[in-house]
Amino acid sequence: MCRIFAFRSIINSQVHSSLVSADNTLHDLSQRHPDGWGVAYYAEKTPHLIKSTDCAMEDQLFHKISGIVSSDTVLAHIRNSTQGSHSILNSHPFQYGKWVFAHNGNIKKFLSIKDKLIKLIDNDLRKFILGTTDSEVIFFIILTKLKKIHDLSKPIVEKSKMITAIQESLDDIIEISGKATHRNDPTPTENYFSFVITSGPMMMAFNGGQDLYSCTYKSSCPEKSTCKFYDRSCENEPEKDMRVNHLILSSEKVSGPNIWKLLEAGDLIGVDENMKLFKQKMNIDFD
Repeated sequence: MCRIFAFRSIINSQVHSSLVSADNTLHDLSQRHPDGWGVAYYAEKTPHLIKSTDCAMEDQLFHKISGIVSSDTVLAHIRNSTQGSHSILNSHPFQYGKWVFAHNGNIKKFLSIKDKLIKLIDNDLRKFILGTTDSEVIFFIILTKLKKIHDLSKPIVEKSKMITAIQESLDDIIEISGKATHRNDPTPTENYFSFVITSGPMMMAFNGGQDLYSCTYKSSCPEKSTCKFYDRSCENEPEKDMRVNHLILSSEKVSGPNIWKLLEAGDLIGVDENMKLFKQKMNIDFD
């Protein structure tokens, strides 16, 4: 399966340590997930994507990008393909306008039900599906649901609308493909729907059967004496609906002072444009 790393922060941050130099980074994991990589970052409120079909560990571009990217919103992905060819068009993240999406999972018997799933997608959006992966189809199903209740050109979206779009998308996909699966030793023939989606100001992550960890605070912040944004939330577990300075998401715990929390299967976590944290259980049945 694939691996994901993402963060949303109140300040621009560099990603080199999280992607390359720390233990258990995407760079290290790419030995087992060699089918390409992608990094999306926001500059001037606009997503910029860089992708490659090479293994991240061996790709000098991955090292260069991780060293220069500084942003308040980043979504990175390394691919171990289950659906779709080894192609740049199939590398994550996927983008539409302000929206960026990366998936770690699989739709069971995707090729046999692809036509049914495509019919769930808005006609105007369908033409923007360029690759052959189940992941891109999931992305555009979510956008279709959201388009019915929100203008996709506007990156700031009400939390309730985003949750509704995700829930309805999962309901329709599961009705066609079958229940989601949650296993520690997964096989790529079952249904797994873990993903991260962001518009820049808003970011949400869902544990749909493949592990995702979240982090909002550190055991000790090494920059607290110099950072003008430092406050209590940087070194303490947030209370419900509390504003945080950052949200980090990862398929694996990354070494360092960050305190990682494993999301349970069915958990949706995210921050809105004001960095207000929320977490809730989605109505999803697992095998």
